[in-house]
Amino acid sequence: MLTTITMFILAYLLGSLVPGYWVGKIFYHKDIRDEGSGNIGTTNSFRVLGVRAGITVLVLDLLKGTAAGLLPLLFHSNINPMIIGLGAILGHTYSFWIGFKGGKAVATSAGVLLAYNPPFFLMVSAVFIITLLISSMVSLSSMIGFGFATVVSFYFHDWILTLVAIALTIFVFYRHRSNLSRIKNGTESLVSIGWYYHHKKSAQK
Repeated sequence: MLTTITMFILAYLLGSLVPGYWVGKIFYHKDIRDEGSGNIGTTNSFRVLGVRAGITVLVLDLLKGTAAGLLPLLFHSNINPMIIGLGAILGHTYSFWIGFKGGKAVATSAGVLLAYNPPFFLMVSAVFIITLLISSMVSLSSMIGFGFATVVSFYFHDWILTLVAIALTIFVFYRHRSNLSRIKNGTESLVSIGWYYHHKKSAQK
């Protein structure tokens, strides 16, 4: 039990790291909490800081989750990595570095999945990327990716993966409720990649 608690705390500390906030402050002299959606995650990093910073934040947030998911291996524990990974997701969403606030934990959740089941991660990532390349919306891509993960998890006959996928999908949709309203109204912010972004730019000329 003590080992499990230790791993969960370490996972929370890993998840609490805020690369989006730090990259903005150190390299761009911006506090992304004061711009765009005010979120410290990947989407707002793309929106406020640009593609290079957005990709950097995406990778770092992903690695946080992966590192947390690998803790049971490091501690020679048989506990399911998805359970320990929840600590990182909690840390990203409620980071003590910024007053127990945070992002929507999409990339960090994906990182946990990478540590637990790489083939499943690649399937979900493919759906995310395809959706992004069509819609130019990270928020929509995230929700569709997690929805896909929940549906496909049933075919892996892994009840822990399925339960966590369902819980994370509900959580991701809840955290994106304002994005859903903007998508419905056609006012959701776009990243500068993907068909829809370039289509919209062409239509405005």
